[in-house]
This record gives sequence, structure tokens and C-alpha cells, in this order.
Amino acid sequence: MSMTRHAKIYWTGFAVIIALLTIAPLVLPEFWRRFLTEILIWGLLAMSSDLLIGYTGMVSFGHSAFFGLGMYGAAAAILIVKPPNLWLAILYGLAASAAVALFMAYFSTRLRDIYFAITTLIFSQIFYVIIFTWTEVTGGENGLSFTRPAFGIPGVWTVPFTSTTLHWFVLAFVTASYLILRRITQSPFGMVLQSIRENEARTRAVCYPVQRYKIVAVMLSGLFAGLAGVLYAVQNRFAAPDFVYFVISGEVVIFNVMGGIGTLLGPIIGAGFFLGLREGFSRLFPWIATTFDMPHIAEFPYLIPVGIIFILMIIFLPQGLLGFAKRWLNR
Repeated sequence: MSMTRHAKIYWTGFAVIIALLTIAPLVLPEFWRRFLTEILIWGLLAMSSDLLIGYTGMVSFGHSAFFGLGMYGAAAAILIVKPPNLWLAILYGLAASAAVALFMAYFSTRLRDIYFAITTLIFSQIFYVIIFTWTEVTGGENGLSFTRPAFGIPGVWTVPFTSTTLHWFVLAFVTASYLILRRITQSPFGMVLQSIRENEARTRAVCYPVQRYKIVAVMLSGLFAGLAGVLYAVQNRFAAPDFVYFVISGEVVIFNVMGGIGTLLGPIIGAGFFLGLREGFSRLFPWIATTFDMPHIAEFPYLIPVGIIFILMIIFLPQGLLGFAKRWLNR
């Protein structure tokens, strides 16, 4: 009975949040509308990483490669196929990220712990160098720019995106991705992944093919990371090598830690919290400089207070924002 009540509360809260996110672009100004859409996209990237970090116990620094290849796959489809086809862009982006994920998983899953993390970091940097230097195909440091494809079926029915309809489009994909990942983590496959996280040797001892499970986990994680890359490319109408750089992977890990590892929703909350802090502090110091006539404050590195808050959260909220909220509500 309590489980039924818990499920009702959960799905009611879920429906309310989705409703609020649906209504939000109708009342927010243009900038904050785009900002909220970006939070959803970065949240999807962080959520894909949580499948590895939180449920399989594998810290990956290769998600920038999956994200970036999703962007470039979508850009290639939009630039090559005439007229531009949104669905082909998604397909190309997913195919590119899945291929990279399979390649990376085949080699990196032979290793464990810090060695796995370092291997994924090296692979992401290899792809970054290839994209940065292969100017004829990728555009080099300038990247690829394109016109955003319309929503619909080319030649039959299409309608151009507005910032509001694009937000709804992204929200639909993020919601579907969350529900799929939630089902995966609660399935027998997901239980095996959690068994690998808790005790890999014992999981091997009961005859589970651990490396195969790891490979599939990396591929699934890379697929959803690639989808985030596709959505980001469609929103911003470009693909750039900066998004393949390992710093993106580091930020994704931060999103997970801030929001709550092993929760799926936590990484989305962490992405919103981190990006909100960064945006807020980047505006705060110029405002202080102007309001109080302190020009030297305007150039203060706003990432320093963000870093301090992150350190304090690791010390006092190691379970993340969502984990803390769950513990507080269950008292």
C-alpha cells in the first residue's frame, strides 16, 4: 500500500514538473527561455553519464566525444542532405555517437577504476584533435554552421521552429529519455549493472559476462549523450570542436555530483544549479562594479565562488541536492 502511495506521489510530482516546464516558455523572456532549454540539454547529457557513474560505477571522461560527435553527425546531415531533414540529422548524430561509443567501449571496458577513466579521457582527446585538425571536413576551430531544419516531413509538411516550440521539442526528447533510462535501470539488465558497481568480482563469479554488460552500458550512455549533442546543435545551429574537449566531460561529472549520483533526475538538477550559479555570478560582479563604483570587481573570476560552492557541497552534501532532499523528506 505504501509503495502504491509512493508511486502516486512520484508520478503526480513528475506530471507537475513537466507541466511547469511546458508552460515556462510562454511566460519567460527570450534569453531565459533559451537558457532553460539549454539546461534540459545539458541535463540529458549528465543523465546519460549517470548510467555509467551512478549505476555501473564507471567514471567516464569520454562523454564530450559522444556529445561532440552527435553535434557533428547532425551538422553533416543538415549540410549534405537537401532539403535539410531534422529526423535524418537526429539519425546521423545518433549513429556517429553510437559508433564512437562502441569503439571506445571495446577497448576501455577491459580496464577498471581510474584506468578506465583515463582511457576514456585519452580517447576523447584523440577525437578532439582529429576534429580540430581535419579542417576540410569539420571546419577546424571554426566548426560548422548551418540553418536550423524545420519540424515536420520535408516535401510534405514543415513548420519553422520558434524558441518556444524548440523548447517543447527538447522537453519531449528529454522526458522520453528519462523514462527510457529509468526503465533500463529498473530492469534485470540495470540490476546487473548495479551488481557490477557494488562487487564486480562476485558478479563475474555468478557467471555474468561483465565486459559485455559494460560495453552495452557505455553504448547506451553514449547514445543518449549523442542525442544531447544533436539537440544542442539544432538549438544553436553550429557544431564546434570546443564541445569535444575533455572540459565538457569534467563539467558533466560536476553536474552529477551536485545533483546526486545514481538518481537520473539529480544530474538534471545539478546541471540547472551549476549553470544557474555560473550565469548568476557572471552577472553579479559587473553589477556590483557598476552600482558601487568598483570597476576592479567587474573582472573578478566568477568561477571562483562557483568552485568554492562545489567544494562545500562535496564536504557537507556528498549525496547531492536530490539525495539531500530525499533524506530530509524521509526524516
